[in-house]
Amino acid sequence: MSKDAKDYSKYFDFSDAKLLSEDENGKRIRIRGREINILSEPDHRQEKQRGKEDVQVLYDTMVSEEFMTLGKDKHYLVYTFGCQMNEHDSETIKGLLEQMGYTPTEDRKLADIILLNTCAIRENAEDKVFGELGHLKHLKVEKPDMLLGVCGCMAQEEGVVRRILQKHGFIDLIFGTHNLHRLPHLIQEALFSKEMVVEVWSKEGDIVENLPKKREGLRGWVNIMYGCDKFCTYCIVPYTRGKERSRRPDDVIAEVRELARQGFKEITLLGQNVNAYGKDFTDIQFSFGDLMDEIRKIDIPRVRFTTSHPRDFDDRLIEVLAKKGNLVEHIHLPVQSGSSQVLKKMSRKYSREVYLELVGKIKKAIPDAVLTTDIIVGFPGETDEQFEETLSLVREVGFDFAYTFIYSPREGTPAAIMEDNVPMDVKKKRLQTLNDAIVEHSRKSNDRMMGAVVEVLVEGVSKNKDHMLSGRTRSNKLVHFEGTPELVGSFVHVRITDPMTWYIKGEMIPEPVVTSDAV
Repeated sequence: MSKDAKDYSKYFDFSDAKLLSEDENGKRIRIRGREINILSEPDHRQEKQRGKEDVQVLYDTMVSEEFMTLGKDKHYLVYTFGCQMNEHDSETIKGLLEQMGYTPTEDRKLADIILLNTCAIRENAEDKVFGELGHLKHLKVEKPDMLLGVCGCMAQEEGVVRRILQKHGFIDLIFGTHNLHRLPHLIQEALFSKEMVVEVWSKEGDIVENLPKKREGLRGWVNIMYGCDKFCTYCIVPYTRGKERSRRPDDVIAEVRELARQGFKEITLLGQNVNAYGKDFTDIQFSFGDLMDEIRKIDIPRVRFTTSHPRDFDDRLIEVLAKKGNLVEHIHLPVQSGSSQVLKKMSRKYSREVYLELVGKIKKAIPDAVLTTDIIVGFPGETDEQFEETLSLVREVGFDFAYTFIYSPREGTPAAIMEDNVPMDVKKKRLQTLNDAIVEHSRKSNDRMMGAVVEVLVEGVSKNKDHMLSGRTRSNKLVHFEGTPELVGSFVHVRITDPMTWYIKGEMIPEPVVTSDAV
């Protein structure tokens, strides 16, 4: 390695890395013949530091005229990995690209720019992205003028950026979660300089309003806040998404009203921890429950939210959800483990008993509430007895569905340096046992719906049978029934005739005869 590149050894471990220049605007490096313009880079130490400065809300964020022709007669393709937050970020990315003149395409050979919006929550998510990059490398060789970029949560990780710079030098653009609004500038820089451009902000950014979004389908995502302050020991999100920043209530409510005006049938309020909404406000007292109470008054048929942290799920929110109306009965309430000892090691900041007490409050106020959850098995040090506590909690609560995972260490998190002493074969066995317990209750819950009439929002036509439609109930249960394509996007009533484990079958009826709020 050259003397000039010594300070950048965390990125480069080969002899031809050379620092070309460095100033307050970043640094330029040449590696294996490719020049890299690093405007800013991820730094976990900075990501752990929560700034005390005020978060600014920016409204004047329109794409300037100088960028509006960059995409003229060009096509874009965005691949999205991960959660609903990533899906919503991709809506913003697509909106920005189309304001720049780009046209969408599903044909990667036609695309002039391909962006991979990535997820960092689990190791297999990263594996998928790097596998996709391997396929795209051949396309980049055939079409060298095509821009290829990696963005999202993976880009916020030091190790990922290091791996890309070392082994995937054909990438043109790397940016993170805090600077989506900078996309037109970054594309212009990559196009004109012909260099790889890296801009990842380690410290959380401001709240940027009025960015264009390309929404498709019947449902709309609405961010109400960004970031997370919980720092669960296994979770990379506080580093990749930054500290908690709540959007102003008037801005959220205005966006929901606009979606209602546009005819959206369902919205989902998004945040890493929606229950913490408003806790960072210094000038007003306005909680998530208060926000839901205001949105309840807007003429939009269904309102959902995800995801919630049990520690911040307060009595005010339960009180508002019990009013129902357009607030659905489905509540996703991640527990992660049924053992208080494991929860403490996870730094979840609640116990098994506190979680069960919260569930009791919810079911008392909303008897027909349908609860789903997230659970991790095989966390470092988890014993057989602690896993049995998780099983008993699952049976006591009676979750209708659960996202279940084998623990996956994430570089930079406290859990990553814990002794991972649970053998993989034990982890797999526990996962199967847990899934069997979830299946048992899911089937019982669906069986109880036999003969009930439910309201279904029709989402689409079956891929295999043209005469079959599918949609979801208020409680998010998937329903299949016979119908015609023109019903897509409308609400219909369906009588349940054949409950299955993960979905239910039924027959459409012209008018509801007996309705059930428990669906």
